[in-house]
Amino acid sequence: MQSRIRDVRRAKGLTLADVAERCTPPTTAQTIGRLETGMRVLSLIWINRIADALGVDSSDLVALPDQQYLPVAAVLQDDGTFAPTKEERIMVPNIGGTMVGLRIAVSTGEYRRGDELWMEQLQLDAYATALNLDVLVPRPGGRFLFGRLLGREAGKLHILPLEAGARQQVVTDPAWIAKAVRLIRKL
Repeated sequence: MQSRIRDVRRAKGLTLADVAERCTPPTTAQTIGRLETGMRVLSLIWINRIADALGVDSSDLVALPDQQYLPVAAVLQDDGTFAPTKEERIMVPNIGGTMVGLRIAVSTGEYRRGDELWMEQLQLDAYATALNLDVLVPRPGGRFLFGRLLGREAGKLHILPLEAGARQQVVTDPAWIAKAVRLIRKL
């Protein structure tokens, strides 16, 4: 089985030691490295532990045979842009049944017209994972509220819309929200 642990870890900007510390119970960076490279057998128990540490679904850590990827041609570093020293690739994420999309039709906040957001739907017990992130909140009548989740208090969400000068909105806990997990921007 080919794993995507390294790809997901790097995408989240975490080191091997960071992931090792977040595991329950904690482990060593060396163990995570061996699991990433296939030097150690990646069991279902390890997949679940690492997925929890990275805050992703365990299915996001497994590369599927028909899954597509992009070869990495260059890496932008502090001292310039260079060809990778070994083969690297960017895998297309596994899209589960809890993902929804948001198309940006007008520039707002840090988003540009034409951007697309991949958003992960969350149930009530997982709202805290979206704190200080951009979220999509369903409203009555087929409308939605999109903005930054500032907090949740006494069954109410506090959301700051991204438009300049917008006022904070307070929404009674909806059945679900979706947090932004990936920005797709055309150049």
